[in-house]
Parts: sequence; structure tokens; C-alpha cells
Amino acid sequence: MNKLLKPKEVSELLSISEKTLANARWSGVGISIPYVKLSNSVRYKQSDVEAYIEANIHSHTGETRC
Repeated sequence: MNKLLKPKEVSELLSISEKTLANARWSGVGISIPYVKLSNSVRYKQSDVEAYIEANIHSHTGETRC
């Protein structure tokens, strides 16, 4: 089973604030990583975070997104 990461752990991995993650979850805009809602807790599957990172690797700034 995948390890479940807390928003704080994900924010540290991505060098963004927890508020940015919360805003993305609420608005559906920006960082799009699936999350798990367990009662009042939010968790991210480690494999989903890794997939997000891999999908956002670019070799230069002129590269277009798919």
C-alpha cells in the first residue's frame, strides 16, 4: 500500500505552502494532485505526489504542457 502523506509533508516536498495546497483542493485550480479525505483529515498518496512531480518535469521554459 502507498504511504499517505500529510499536507505539510507534501508542501515541504514541493516547496510550497500548505495554504497553496488547500486553495488548489478548494478551487480545483493550480496543483492538481488527487487526495484522500479521512474524516476531517486530508492525505495524499505518495505515488500520486511522485506522479505529479514526474508529469511536471521540463527541459526548458519554452516547452509546452500536454
